[in-house]
Amino acid sequence: MIEKPNSNFRQRVQQSFARQKVMQTIGAELTNVEYGQIEIEMPFSEALTQQHGFIHAGILSAAMDSACGFAALSVMPEDAAVLTIEFKINLMSPGRGDRFLFRGEVTKPGSTIIVSDGRAYAISDGPAKLIASMTGTMMVIRGREGLAG
Repeated sequence: MIEKPNSNFRQRVQQSFARQKVMQTIGAELTNVEYGQIEIEMPFSEALTQQHGFIHAGILSAAMDSACGFAALSVMPEDAAVLTIEFKINLMSPGRGDRFLFRGEVTKPGSTIIVSDGRAYAISDGPAKLIASMTGTMMVIRGREGLAG
C-alpha cells in the first residue's frame, strides 16, 4: 500500500488539472480523484476525429497520459511536480462512443520515478468498452523554477 504523503492531494490534482489547457481544449473534465487513481471523462466531438470518424489516437494518448500523470501527482509530496518521460500505448479498438473515460492508476510509486497504467473506455448505450491501454513512466520533479504540482 502507498503511504499518503499529504492530506490535500485532491486539491493539488484539481488545481493542476485546471491549469492544463489541452484538457480544456478537448472538452475533458476531471471526474474522480482518489489517491493513486484518477478518472477523466470527455464527450465525443467530431472536431477530435481522424479521417474515419473515430477519436484520433493522439487525443486518446493525450487524455491517458494526463490520467496517468495526475495519478502519479496524487501520490507525490507537496514540493514535487510530475513530467512524463515515456509511455507505450496499445490501441485495441476504434475510438467510437458517445463519451470516453480515461483512468490512470499508479502501478509502482517511487521517489524519482513513478509508473502508472492507463485505460481508455468508450461509453455508449451498452457496457463501457476498453479501447486502449497505456503504461507511462513519470519523473518526480523538485526545485525547478516554473514547475509546480
